[in-house]
Amino acid sequence: MMWLVSLIGKCLVFLSRRLGGGHGSALPGLVVEKLSPHFLGLLLAELPEGVVLVSGTNGKTTTTKIVADLLRADGYRVFTNPSGSNFARGVISAALPVMRRGRLGADIAVLELDEAHATHFVAQVKPRYSLLLNVLRDQLDRFGEIDQTARLLSYVAEQTTDVVVLNADDPRLSQLGQSDQLTARPAWFGASGEASQLYRTDEELHTSQRAKRSKGAAENVLTLDRLTDRRAQYLIDGKRYTTELRLFGIYNALNCGAALSLVRAVEQDRFDPRRAVETLAKIKPAFGRGEELSLAKGTVRLILVKNPSGFQLSLDSAEAQPTLIAINDRYADGRDVSWLWDVKIDSLRQDEVSVTGIRAYDMALRLEYDQVAPRLVEPDIVVATESFLDRLLEGDGQIFATYTAMLKIRQLLLARQSREEKR
Repeated sequence: MMWLVSLIGKCLVFLSRRLGGGHGSALPGLVVEKLSPHFLGLLLAELPEGVVLVSGTNGKTTTTKIVADLLRADGYRVFTNPSGSNFARGVISAALPVMRRGRLGADIAVLELDEAHATHFVAQVKPRYSLLLNVLRDQLDRFGEIDQTARLLSYVAEQTTDVVVLNADDPRLSQLGQSDQLTARPAWFGASGEASQLYRTDEELHTSQRAKRSKGAAENVLTLDRLTDRRAQYLIDGKRYTTELRLFGIYNALNCGAALSLVRAVEQDRFDPRRAVETLAKIKPAFGRGEELSLAKGTVRLILVKNPSGFQLSLDSAEAQPTLIAINDRYADGRDVSWLWDVKIDSLRQDEVSVTGIRAYDMALRLEYDQVAPRLVEPDIVVATESFLDRLLEGDGQIFATYTAMLKIRQLLLARQSREEKR
């Protein structure tokens, strides 16, 4: 039965791509779910090393990629969902093209799951390992309030069988390690030393008070100890390891620490911290998450933003250079954009700033309240992006964009890159 359902799914994947659905289409997964409700559970149950589930408000796609890359470097055959389609049917859609004779041919699955959809996933598949990154104010029109997001992730932690890796500096996650409902062993990641001054939790963003770590987290945590430009230092089991990073910003350096803690839990005695940290230096950003695209006039960095904490940390890590901000309010972005008013934007006063997207005028108003005068306010993303790129002259630029805006702008950047290469 599995092979027949997977064959139908493969045909749908082929048709979806021919019709322009792309790699991220969830339609084949939806059809397979209807034909065989237990398909995903049966498929993943065959993996000898089980399933790693990565969830949280920010950093899921990037951290999933880092974990997968680290494990592959150590010889693991890894299945993952790289498209960012982070719910069960999206995982199925990612699996169908790589299946052979109804099997994945992998040792371990490393899967990004949306906070809400993760609860449905663990009802079908009990992960051996979970990595819970953070709980931030994000898409409150969808999740209701921040404690609801915490409750969703706590359920994921309770359904994990072996190890759950928690953010020691996030008060809503740190306390999960003390829960009587937790059967998995807790492990920790966080920021320490100089790096702790660069990273701000959701609580700090709103109250300026850093939460205390729980007792377990304080005693045994893998930390990002220092970050200078793109050189990061990690404290692992009492020893310091330093590496260059190709990933942008303090939050990605912290995501690397989270990935190291997870891989250490998976590999146990086989984990070599020096080799793992050296591998970090080779890992490129996930698409649109600090991704750098080289154009004739310079390099453009594309940065996904979708909530106040993520946007603030991105701004804090950014350089002074021409900037485009693209804000949409479609379902995938979050309908409510009031979070823009929680972000301190005055660091952009020295930059040439352009604004685009469905909510371009809302963003422009927000900028003006922080005395940032935008050069261009243009809701049409195509027009605004082309204008921004034309004005780069010789130098680099940065683009902050919500999800659907990021996808469109990335498409435009790749198209321009292709045109320039053909000249």
